[in-house]
This record gives sequence, C-alpha cells and structure tokens, in this order.
Amino acid sequence: MTFGGLHGRSALSAVSEKIVTPVILSVRRLAPLLILALLAACGPSPSDDTVQREHPMYPGIQDGDFFIPPVPPQYLISTNIRTEVPYLGPDEPGSIVVDTYARRLYHVHEGGMATRYAIAVGREGLSFRGSGVVGRKQEWPSWQPTANMIRTQPETYAQYAAGLPGGLDNPLGARALYLYRGGSDTRFRIHGTIDPASIGRATSAGCIRLFNQDALHLYENADIGARVHVRTADESLALEGAWIDDEFGRIVKVPDGMSVEEAQGHIAERAAKLPPPDPTEANRPAAETTGS
Repeated sequence: MTFGGLHGRSALSAVSEKIVTPVILSVRRLAPLLILALLAACGPSPSDDTVQREHPMYPGIQDGDFFIPPVPPQYLISTNIRTEVPYLGPDEPGSIVVDTYARRLYHVHEGGMATRYAIAVGREGLSFRGSGVVGRKQEWPSWQPTANMIRTQPETYAQYAAGLPGGLDNPLGARALYLYRGGSDTRFRIHGTIDPASIGRATSAGCIRLFNQDALHLYENADIGARVHVRTADESLALEGAWIDDEFGRIVKVPDGMSVEEAQGHIAERAAKLPPPDPTEANRPAAETTGS
C-alpha cells in the first residue's frame, strides 16, 4: 500500500502515512525475534494432524515381512524433511557428512549438491569425531545392549542380553550403516528409528538416527567403503551457523542479527509458559541405544 502515489488523498490518509512509517521500522527491529518464533512454531498444530494425509516422501512402506508406518505429519516440520540442497563443504562426492551440532546429515553428490537428512543424536553419537568408512550395511539389523548398559540399567536391558532380532520393535530401525576405522568397528551407527518423534532432537542414548524412510533412502544410495566425516563444532559453525534447541527440544537456527544468548533467552521465556511435562514420558526407557 502506497499513500504517496494517491492524488487528492484525504487527511485521514496523510495521518495514516505518518503512523505506518514508525511501525515498519519497529517491525524491522523485531524481525530476528519474529523469525525465531516462527521457527519454533513451524510444526502443525495437533488439530491439523487429523486432516493431513501421508507425506509423499514418508508414506507407509511394505518392506519384506515388515510394514513401516508413515511418519506422522506433526514430526515433518520443514527442517526434518529430506531435501536436495547445494553443498558448500569440502567433502568429495559419495561422502556422508554428519553434523551433530545442527543435527543434519549430508550425502554428497556430483555437481555441488547433496541430500540433506534430519537426524537425532544420542550420547554415543557425540563421542566420535573425524572420519571413517561405511564398513558394512544391514537390513533390519539385530541389536544387543553393551555389558555396561546391562550393568547400569539391568531392569531395562537385561532381558535383551542375548540380543534382539531385527523388526519393528528393534531400536536400530529398518536399516543400519556401521562406521569402521582402521578395519575395526567403531560402534558408531547411522540407523533408522522406532521413535520418529526424536528426529531433530538430542536423545539420551543411541548414535545417529534417521526416519526409517530416510534410512532406507540412504542405505540404497550410499556405498560400502564410503567416507564418513563427523564435523567438529568449529566446522559446523562455519558451514551451518549457530543452532540451538527450542522450548520443545527441536533444533532451530539462530536468526541472523541475534546472538545465541539472546535466542536462548527468548526460548527460556516461552518454555516457562509451557504446561508441566507428562511424568509418564519422563519415565519411559530410552527408545534407542548403542550396541551391536
């Protein structure tokens, strides 16, 4: 709307023009804060979930004897959807690049492009830095807790001491890629999940999780022997910028023009207004764990 271009404008229009200018300036100053709020609210509301259909990239899939459920729409916020993007890093085509700070994984292609996947990162996923190779890949991998997990949490893991076959209740999901270094298994895994709500979040246990549909996609396109590089904090900041958790534990980018401290302050204010967490959720055992 432009008031200056009208001929014979009314007195009311002239007054409106004087009011609009400072309002626009105020909005510009608030822009970083507004962007942060929009990023936090980019997931659809629960009332919308009931009317949304399956996402075409994340449908239900019959995979051999198992049916992989579709990813619920509320978990498919924009940063969680598999996307082809320009790739600005130094890694060669064919490489897999894991950024645990921005919680994204790249499969690098020719022509300066890459497929970007959203990931969840567990404690074990934070323990590895540097490079390795995909030593093996497995469909519907089996899983076995480590001796330390059984010792420290026997009530949760002792029942799985002999191992858990692959399937819909297996925490490694539909596919797994195993990272090797110097010919030895590093116990670093890139795998599917039985907990789609965790994608884009930090988790209490496990390595690097993908939606099962994304795990299938990466499994089909990544080769045995492919280089895997896990970025350092400095590499992530240089290539991705700063990312932090919002009030729901989802990863969001710090807007340009706002410091990390300012963004965290706004998120803390919003978090204080949320209802108390469901105690039954806090007592749930970890959905994903390390192991074989």
